[in-house]
Amino acid sequence: MSKQIWFLTGSQGLYGEDVLLQVRDQSAQISGALAASELMPAQVVAKPVLTDAGAIRRVMLDANADDDCVGVIAWMHTFSPAKMWIGGMNALDKPFLHLHTQVNVDLPWSTIDMDFMNLNQAAHGDREFAFIATRMGVPRKTVAGHVSDARVVARIAAWARAAVARAELRTLKVVRFGDNMRNVAVTEGDKVEAERVFGVSVNTYGVNDLVDVLDQVGEGDVDALVSEYMDLYDVAPELHPGADRHESLRYGARIEVALRRFVVDGGYGAFTTNFEDLGALRQLPGLAVQRLEGEGIGFAGEGDWKTAVLGRTLGVMAAGLPGGTSFMEDYTYHLEPGNELSLGAHMLEVSPDIAQGTPRIEIHPLGIGGREDPVRMVFDAAPGDAVVLGLSDLGDRFRMVANEITVVPPLADMPKLPVARAVWKAKPDFATSTECWLSAGGPHHTVLSTALTAEHLTDLAEMLGTELALIGGDTRTGQFLKELRWNNAYYRLALGF
Repeated sequence: MSKQIWFLTGSQGLYGEDVLLQVRDQSAQISGALAASELMPAQVVAKPVLTDAGAIRRVMLDANADDDCVGVIAWMHTFSPAKMWIGGMNALDKPFLHLHTQVNVDLPWSTIDMDFMNLNQAAHGDREFAFIATRMGVPRKTVAGHVSDARVVARIAAWARAAVARAELRTLKVVRFGDNMRNVAVTEGDKVEAERVFGVSVNTYGVNDLVDVLDQVGEGDVDALVSEYMDLYDVAPELHPGADRHESLRYGARIEVALRRFVVDGGYGAFTTNFEDLGALRQLPGLAVQRLEGEGIGFAGEGDWKTAVLGRTLGVMAAGLPGGTSFMEDYTYHLEPGNELSLGAHMLEVSPDIAQGTPRIEIHPLGIGGREDPVRMVFDAAPGDAVVLGLSDLGDRFRMVANEITVVPPLADMPKLPVARAVWKAKPDFATSTECWLSAGGPHHTVLSTALTAEHLTDLAEMLGTELALIGGDTRTGQFLKELRWNNAYYRLALGF
């Protein structure tokens, strides 16, 4: 792991050098417990105990300047007068977590004395620290509890994952092959504002720029990729070497080689395509897109760069966790009363990261785009708890809309629907979730993740200063609509005049 979370401990010189040495050693115990957790997606690096304003400001500036540092955790072991932290917190431009903990789990009831009280007074010191952070309006996550509690570490790890994702956004480059689908509203967006708010750079190339790369792909590269397909997947017989549709599989492999050279080698973390703008491509990219998505490259169809950005961001946030992340679209419903389900898919480009079992590579007519039959992976998504997240540009700001869901097995086979798909039950129920989503202006393109939770999304939105309208098990339509109205007022006021 190259990314780091810096662990800062506050104290002061009033207690003497012996106490500060104990603070240093006990701080190392706390930071060491976090560093040892397999849940942490970044290194936890302990910094020297901070006892004066100059040192605090210096470490914050150093955190800003260090590209490996993605966030800062602060803990007031003793009592650190919070005016010392004003300059540092004013300077900090990295995600910030306030950990409210102490070294001991149990109080030493029979031996406790004032020396113990002076040393172990985070209950006192953290309140002083939290006041000044609140007074200054510093965005932060607060986690209270002992680091031996798995729930505490899990919450810190969720925040750390969001911090890693936020760092990825700051340098993310997205390539759009062509523009977005004509006359579609929600896939539009302000790319300049996206770079200002998120840091992501979004630029367009003609699809024939990709075709120029494709024309340079050698047969040996195609042979190697086809061999990989045969080893990894269940390939339909008509696509096997020597079979009548094998050339279509080879062309799909040729697209993959070209996309890797253009996107991955070009330093892009996400990309889009558009079936209305395919240039000289003979197939709409399907299999190639799915494969790149499965390796963490963000994608969305129809030129929807905002969803491609989310795909890369959530993929980075979920790295190493069980489950997967994929581009998704709400398509149609099963409206059996009491068992309402959503069927999500896309034309071709759902990631095998969420697949149950081994995907099958097949070839079928698409009925859209006017090109040759494309190859694609066909599978059902693995069941489990999940979230779907969309991003809309409301004109004056971006809004994330999320729904907690449960992916379930399809109620029956779908032999005439040869695409990758996911079936899910929305929380708290179908009517509430869909009415709230529609009221929030949530998009039809989303990212589905069976690896992440609402806590990850909430932490990310807080770090980005971006509205999150979250629909979950406790959501009630009336209250949700009120919160949307409150958010409209809050975010417009927050923009200033």
